[in-house]
Amino acid sequence: MTNRDDKPGPVAVDGRASPLIAFRHATFTVVWTATVVANIGTWMYNAASGWLMTSLNPDPSIVSLVQVASSLPMFLFALPAGALADIVDKRRFLIGCEIALTAVAFASAVLVRLNLVDPTILLLFTFLLGAGAAFTAPAWQSVVPQLVPKPDLAAAVASNGVGVNISRAIGPALGGIIIGAWGIAAPFWINALSNFAVIGALLWWTPPSQQGSRLPPERLLGAMVIGFRHARYNANLRATLIRAAAFFLFASAYWALLPLVARDQIAGGPELYGILLGAIGVGAVIGAFTLPAMKAALGPDRLVAGGTLGTAISLFLLGIAHQSALGIAACVLAGISWIAVLASLNVSVQVSLPDWVRGRGLAMFVTVFFGAMTAGSTLWGQLASGLGLPTAHFAAAAGAIIGIALTWGWKLQSGAGVDLAPSMQWPAPLLAVDADADRGPVLVTVEYQVAPERRGAFLAAIRNLEQQRRRDGAYSWDVFEDAARTGRFMETFMLASWLEHLRQHQRVTNADRGVQDAIREFNADAEPMVTHFIAADFRPPGA
Repeated sequence: MTNRDDKPGPVAVDGRASPLIAFRHATFTVVWTATVVANIGTWMYNAASGWLMTSLNPDPSIVSLVQVASSLPMFLFALPAGALADIVDKRRFLIGCEIALTAVAFASAVLVRLNLVDPTILLLFTFLLGAGAAFTAPAWQSVVPQLVPKPDLAAAVASNGVGVNISRAIGPALGGIIIGAWGIAAPFWINALSNFAVIGALLWWTPPSQQGSRLPPERLLGAMVIGFRHARYNANLRATLIRAAAFFLFASAYWALLPLVARDQIAGGPELYGILLGAIGVGAVIGAFTLPAMKAALGPDRLVAGGTLGTAISLFLLGIAHQSALGIAACVLAGISWIAVLASLNVSVQVSLPDWVRGRGLAMFVTVFFGAMTAGSTLWGQLASGLGLPTAHFAAAAGAIIGIALTWGWKLQSGAGVDLAPSMQWPAPLLAVDADADRGPVLVTVEYQVAPERRGAFLAAIRNLEQQRRRDGAYSWDVFEDAARTGRFMETFMLASWLEHLRQHQRVTNADRGVQDAIREFNADAEPMVTHFIAADFRPPGA
C-alpha cells in the first residue's frame, strides 16, 4: 500500500520491471484477484452474447453490432465518468456502479433463461452493461496509484493487463464449454454472480488518506470542460491518443468478426469460438510476461509499432484461416500484440497526467479507445457483409500498417520522469474586494521587465507558459509588449471564475515550477508583478 506520508514524485517507468513486483502490496493483490474473477464472468458473457447473436441473426453487420453495443457506451460516457472520478469518492462510486451492474446482469440472465431475448434485447443489455463498464473504467484506472507506490506503477499497469488477459484466456473457453454442457443461459448467470467478488473487495479496501483540497469540488460540466482543455494542451497525452486511435480502429476488426470466423469460415461451434477468444488471452498473458524484455530492447515507440505489425499479420492469417489450428495461431499472435500495444499506451497516459486530472485524462484515453473500436467494428462489419470476411480482414491489416507510418512522429511516454506532483509554491492572493467563488471571469496579469538584449530569449521561453496555463484551467493567454517602454512585457490569462483561479494555484506541478523559475530569471526586478482583475459587479449593494 502507498505510504500516506510519502510525497508523490515522478513516475519511474522501468522497462525491465516484472509485473509480479506489484503483488508485494496486499491491497493490490486482493483487488487484482477480485477483478480477475469478475472479468472471467464478463468474458463468459461476451462470448455467450456473441455466439447467441449468431443464432438469432447471422448477418455479419448484425453480429458486429454486439461489439458496437459493448464499445459505444465507453465512447459516450467515459468523459463524464472521468470527471466524476476526479470529483467524487472513487471507492463509493465504484461500489454503487458495481451493484447496479450486478442487477442488470441478473436481469439479462433471467430473460435468456426464459427465451425472451431477440437481437434488440440482447444489444440493449450489452449496451447497458457496457455503460456500467464505461462509468467505472476511469475510476478503476485512477485508483491504481492508490494501490501501489509510484515506482511500482508501471508494474501494476502491466499486472492489470495480465489479469485482464488471464480472464480473457479462461472466460471465453470456459463459456464455450459451459454453453455446450448447461445451455446458453449459464454464462449469463455466472457473469452476474462474479460481480460479488469485486463488490466484496471494494468494501474491504480502505484507501490511504490523502490531503484534500479545502476548495469545494468541481461541478460536473465545468470539470469536463477543464478536462477537454487539459487534454488539448497536454502534448504528451495528445500524442498517446493519436497513436491509440491509429491502432484500435484496425485492431477492432478481429474482435468484431471473430464469431463469424469461428462459425462460417472455419465451420466450428461455440467451443471453438471460446477457444479462439481464449487463445487471444493466452497470447496476451505470454506478451505481458515478455513485455519487460521487449520494452527494454525496443522502447515504447518501436514496441507499439511492432505490436501493430503483429496485429496486421494476425488479421491476414484470420482472413485466410479455414482450419482451427491457423485460427488459434493467429489469435495467440493477436493477443501478444494486443497487450504490447495496450500496456505501452496505458503507461504513456498514466505518466503524462497529474493526479488532479487523472480520471479525466484516462477517460479521454478510454473514449478514443472505444470510439475507435466502435467505428472500426461498424466499418468492418459492413465491409464483411458486402465483400466477405477475408476482404475485411485484409483491409484492416493494410490500414494498420499504414497507420504506423502516419503516426510515427507522435512519441510515447515522453512524460516519464517528469515530476507532476503539486508544487504548492503559489500562495493564494490577498484581495481588497469581496470575491465570491463563482464571480468571474478573472483576468490575471504578470508584468516583467526584461533587458533589451534578452528580449528574443525571453519571448521564446515564455511561450512554454501558454501550454501550462491552459492545461491548468486558463481559457485565454497572451503576451503584450509596452510600445512606450522598452523591455516591459505583460503576460495575461483569463479563467472562468475566482474559484477556478484558486484551483489553478493548486494544479501547478514541480515541473511547471521549473519553467516559471526559468522565466523569472529574465526579470530585472526580484519578482514579476502579479495583478488580479475580477469582472465588475454592476448590481447595486444589497441586490
